[in-house]
Amino acid sequence: MAKPEQLGPYTLEQPDGVFPLGGDTLALGSFATVRPRWQVCDLGTGSGALLLLLAGREATLSLTGVELDSTAAQAAQNNLSINGVDGQVVCGDLRTAPLPSGRFDLVISNPPYFAAGSGKSGGSARCEETCSLDELCAAAARLVKNGGRFALCHRPERLTDVLCTLRRHGLEPKRLKMISHSPAHPPSTILVEAVRQGKPGLDILPLQG
Repeated sequence: MAKPEQLGPYTLEQPDGVFPLGGDTLALGSFATVRPRWQVCDLGTGSGALLLLLAGREATLSLTGVELDSTAAQAAQNNLSINGVDGQVVCGDLRTAPLPSGRFDLVISNPPYFAAGSGKSGGSARCEETCSLDELCAAAARLVKNGGRFALCHRPERLTDVLCTLRRHGLEPKRLKMISHSPAHPPSTILVEAVRQGKPGLDILPLQG
């Protein structure tokens, strides 16, 4: 098991074989909009890091995670329990998860980055072998209520794919932030937040280095 990570007031345990915590998850956990008593769903929750990060920002959130891998799903549920955070983790396919349509105020995801057949590596957790960007956005659009938000992180070279796919599913991109390792380096991560049935108009936030 990897060394536990401290996420604000919470401790994240990461069993072997579960995708490790990265800077993109930390950035997304700070970027997404949250409000008191919102219902939140993390698609592909892994070990539950995003759920803990959001709980650390707002203790009244109602939290749900969806995770295909049974080991990761159990780790996420355990991480909620050992930290005293209320929430449920559904072990299953996010494309068909038995959750009510239009239930959530916020859906969030750190998804696979590389399209199937692109030749990019990163293992199953980073390639769209079991869930494409289109399928992810379709699931988010089904689960989030009108006026609710979908926040995700992705790769800069797929920015056009992300924005176009969001809009195609009725998720209007409203906030965009790019993350760079330093001012001398190009962005390595994009953060996007869309609103279900939102009006057009995209705010581009200052580059974070």
